[in-house]
Amino acid sequence: MSKKKKPQGRSGAPKNQSGVSTATAASKAGKQTAVVETGILDKTFHLQRNGTTARTEIIAGLTTFMTMAYIIALNPNLLTGFGSQGQDLWNGVFLATCIASAIGTFCMAFLANKPFVMAPGMGLNSFFATVTANIVVITGTTYLQSFRMAMCIIFIEGIVFIILSVFNIRQKIVDAIPLGVRLGIGPAIGLMLMNIGFGSNVSLYASEIVDGQEVSKGPFYAMRDFFGALTASSAKDTLGSAYNEMVLSVLTMMVGLFLIVALAHKKIKGAVLYGMTASSCIYWAATAIAFHKNPFGSLRNASFLPPFRDMVDTTLFKLDFQGFANIGWFTVITLVITFCIIDMFDTIGTLVGTASRAKMLDEKGNMPQMKQALLSDAIGTVAGSLSGTSTVTTFVESASGVEAGGRTGLTSLTAGFMFLLCMFIAPIAAIIPASATSAALIYVGTLMFSNLKDIDFNDLSQIVPVAIMVLAMPISGSIGHGIGLALISYTVIKLCTGKHKDISPLTYFLSLLFLLKFFVAI
Repeated sequence: MSKKKKPQGRSGAPKNQSGVSTATAASKAGKQTAVVETGILDKTFHLQRNGTTARTEIIAGLTTFMTMAYIIALNPNLLTGFGSQGQDLWNGVFLATCIASAIGTFCMAFLANKPFVMAPGMGLNSFFATVTANIVVITGTTYLQSFRMAMCIIFIEGIVFIILSVFNIRQKIVDAIPLGVRLGIGPAIGLMLMNIGFGSNVSLYASEIVDGQEVSKGPFYAMRDFFGALTASSAKDTLGSAYNEMVLSVLTMMVGLFLIVALAHKKIKGAVLYGMTASSCIYWAATAIAFHKNPFGSLRNASFLPPFRDMVDTTLFKLDFQGFANIGWFTVITLVITFCIIDMFDTIGTLVGTASRAKMLDEKGNMPQMKQALLSDAIGTVAGSLSGTSTVTTFVESASGVEAGGRTGLTSLTAGFMFLLCMFIAPIAAIIPASATSAALIYVGTLMFSNLKDIDFNDLSQIVPVAIMVLAMPISGSIGHGIGLALISYTVIKLCTGKHKDISPLTYFLSLLFLLKFFVAI
């Protein structure tokens, strides 16, 4: 019995039951499902293709900015000894922070089209301040002169990163991180965010009179000094005059957290931003009613005019290479390598961890446009050195914007504009209570930590490095150091289990590099 042949077209292509060529039908179906991009924002950032809207992206950008707005004042405080080196230098670093953050973030928006935001990295800025103080001792110059010398290190670091990014060397370093370790970076950063939210973000000081003089005590932290106290009475005794404010901060933080969870449960876009706004309002109202203080009192004498003259006089294009050469080339090379290692792995860790949460990684654990994202980081660092701030890097707080729905560069663009706007409205950004940002950090950290389920718990070469990394990041406060310990652990375990062929030459090199960094004192 002969079989019936499917109807053929002139070209011999098979047809469906309607007599239409299957290739033609597929072509028509493809055309029907093709995304038609309309409007400049959609064409620039491919909003529809990424399953998002302009409104969602803008809310995500505002969310990220609010969670990291603290850096605007904290960075100049750390780099200038909380203003002890002169108000003009503080003003210069303040403007440099806003400008460099905006430039790096704009590059991320247009080059990589990713929802990640940049600013001078925490930890790196403290290290930079320490280096500057050491240069003062070595050279006998003023802090401002040493600051300009130290900026040369940041400039060289940025140029090195641009070269490494252009030639895909940084991408190869990302690829050398084993998949299991890459999958564990997100949960490790999540625990780090929770530690910041519960541990160090809310810090208060108490004052008491000793021998007729007012003495400041602190800082006191929510987890250590409030929740960690044996009883409420012992917490009150420890905190002293800061006890009532700590209670308000903790209540505001928890109310904000639960509100965010409730809104997220109802699938409300912008839950993090709305929760932060609501908890801020609660904090401001309680401050006025319970403590009889004006929560906006700092705005009364605030200046909204950017101090550009101070920046021009102190930090803008003030690299001192002549003085820098007097430090000694061995010291210079050591410092540049140290900054490069810390910044490189901090940035890689943040990008991979946040992209993992946003489902931006492919099946091999790689992020598309990683090269452009790393190049944006390098450009931001060069801009920071020329304007007057320490290394610019991708912030882990970008995860809050991702959780708010941010998927494209429009999120970064929004946050970048907010940094520029902050040159004029910095006093307003400064009144956002730390407890409100803590709620967002705890929530986002919890979600990122949940990605631990992607780890193969039956594979010791995965779970042991990841467990060490998850603990190391929040304890050390360094993403890069956490990744370094995980790489060392992975390499040693693979060697001890006879699976040395699984280790790439670059992974060997990176593990050796971190071993030298941790154990060789120069």
